[in-house]
Amino acid sequence: MSEFLDLELQDGIRMPWNVIPGTKQETVNCVIPVSAIYTPLKPISDIPVLPYSPLRCRMCRSILNPFSIVDYVAKIWVCSFCFQRNQFPQHYSSISENNLPAELFPQYTTVEYISSTETGPIVPPVFIFVVDTCMIEEEIGYLKSALAQAVELLPDNSLVGFITFGTYVQVHELGFGLLPKSYVFKGTKEVTKEQILEQMCFFAGKKMPTTGVIAGTRDGLSSESISRFLLPASECEFVLNSVIEEIQKDPWPVPADQRASRCTGAALSVAANLLGVCVPGSGARIMAFVGGPSTEGPGPIVSKSLSEPIRSHKDLDKDSAPLYDKAVKFYDQIAKQLVHQGHVLDLFACAVDQVGVAEMKVAIEKTGGIVVLAESFGHSVFKDSLLRIFQSTDDNLGLSFNGILEINCSKDVKVQGIIGPCSSLEKSFVFRHCYWSRKH
Repeated sequence: MSEFLDLELQDGIRMPWNVIPGTKQETVNCVIPVSAIYTPLKPISDIPVLPYSPLRCRMCRSILNPFSIVDYVAKIWVCSFCFQRNQFPQHYSSISENNLPAELFPQYTTVEYISSTETGPIVPPVFIFVVDTCMIEEEIGYLKSALAQAVELLPDNSLVGFITFGTYVQVHELGFGLLPKSYVFKGTKEVTKEQILEQMCFFAGKKMPTTGVIAGTRDGLSSESISRFLLPASECEFVLNSVIEEIQKDPWPVPADQRASRCTGAALSVAANLLGVCVPGSGARIMAFVGGPSTEGPGPIVSKSLSEPIRSHKDLDKDSAPLYDKAVKFYDQIAKQLVHQGHVLDLFACAVDQVGVAEMKVAIEKTGGIVVLAESFGHSVFKDSLLRIFQSTDDNLGLSFNGILEINCSKDVKVQGIIGPCSSLEKSFVFRHCYWSRKH
């Protein structure tokens, strides 16, 4: 048993069975199914980092590994999954039994590759803060203090954006440091990418293309227009601190018999579309700080009238929460968009009242986000959790971003599914984990 424990420490994988059933009847007789728990970011000591791209099978795209059969004379290797014979490329010409590449060492069943050709240019992590302003002054003060501390801990190369919301959604232009400047959107309806491009002047002075999807610099957006809203932390620290310091309670009056107009859904929609326009396919996190229930625009969980109580667990069990299904459907669309873009939704919900985590859960789970629940933004649970995220010497804060897990199996093994914070990319055995990736 000790050798299997050693393998777990080496590869970060655990299985309930040491031997896979060899026949269909043995499989049927197994009470506990054949499964594996894999830890992608498990710290592994002395893991080899290979400064080249992996050698893949030309048939199933599996990677050369210690279990492959190698003919050192003919310079051929046989894939251990599909048994396809592959010729070694020219730079493997000196391979022999006494001169093995690292990926064929028996003890190197897990290795890392520095592969610039497959991963493309390295994009710094992106953080966009989405802050609720429909709270009492005391709570806003606590939140401002916590955000100011978090900003100081951001990696210098990370890109930062800032959005506040209440009755309206405000996207703050951090690249304009002369005076506070923001773009305001109605909180009563969802905002599309096309509206983001048009109303936030991404094509100022130029004609916007009438066809095709506009996403990032590759589709014609200038880096200057993007840097107005997403700026390196080292360049916008003063402006960002000024914006945080000037956050005030939502100025729109709230009648005594009503709840505040809080457009959480619209704000998250704007954040998702802004990231989709500026940095699609790169690692980014939407960090939402919410202090109450959504009552306005898409995805509300309760009406504004205080005479209507917020749905309870019993209401959800009895399917008698009138706004629940529609809100879940809205956040499911947000989840699909974020998964497609490779982005994550984190939620920091600090309120005595409910904020709608049940409705937003689908978007957080599918993207591998973080949920922190506390009674107040002044509570140690919130403050310590937020600082814990940013207290890391790694530029990726130990989180890493936008990982893709590709599973290749031999012909006798069939993948039944996957459990965890991930979503299918609609390809055979390929899943996107939005919260992890080892890219060099």
